[in-house]
Amino acid sequence: MKLILLGPPAAGKGTQAECIAERYSLAHVSTGDMLRAEISKKTPLGLRAKALIDDGNLVPDEIINEMVLSRIQHEDCSIGFLLDGYPRTIAQAETLAGAVNIDAVIDINVDSDILIERVSSRRVCPKCNHSQCVSAADTAAGKPELCAKCGAELIRRPDDNPESMRHRLEVYYDRTFPLINFYREKGLLVPIDGAMSIGDVSNRIFAALDPIFEKNKKA
Repeated sequence: MKLILLGPPAAGKGTQAECIAERYSLAHVSTGDMLRAEISKKTPLGLRAKALIDDGNLVPDEIINEMVLSRIQHEDCSIGFLLDGYPRTIAQAETLAGAVNIDAVIDINVDSDILIERVSSRRVCPKCNHSQCVSAADTAAGKPELCAKCGAELIRRPDDNPESMRHRLEVYYDRTFPLINFYREKGLLVPIDGAMSIGDVSNRIFAALDPIFEKNKKA
């Protein structure tokens, strides 16, 4: 099964991607994780990407296309994969369509005001890339912010602030939002209300994907 996960920044895509990949034994292909690895290594691509990401901008199509199309040729993607953070533009979607057939596109939608609130409390783990929210009360009390998965101290991404988030949302609605109609017209779109609890969002996604998964197993 080959899937795409869409949604604005802080919609919970990373969390749901982990759940989906585990349930269906798919390779989780996250452009964010791949770019962060390049940034951590301070490669030329990573340095260029960091400057763009810190300003809330998208990395050019040609770089992302090459990176993703190369990644999905790896052996772990042979039985299926979930693309998280790609495609983000119509041009990227058209490039992808020329390479593989996608089974479904999950679109997690959340109101912009809720998203801006979420980034204020979001923290990420520099060791395992796990993302989680911290309470304002715990932050004010000076309690340690530790990763629920590996126990490492959490950090806040440079672009996780209201001003940068507003700009990121503008970029998303300008460049990525048109993908919703693109995939709706192809009959692939699965709209999901991302304002629900994590468990409820997962259950809605599974209800839509289980029949596709079973159909693919019989093919």
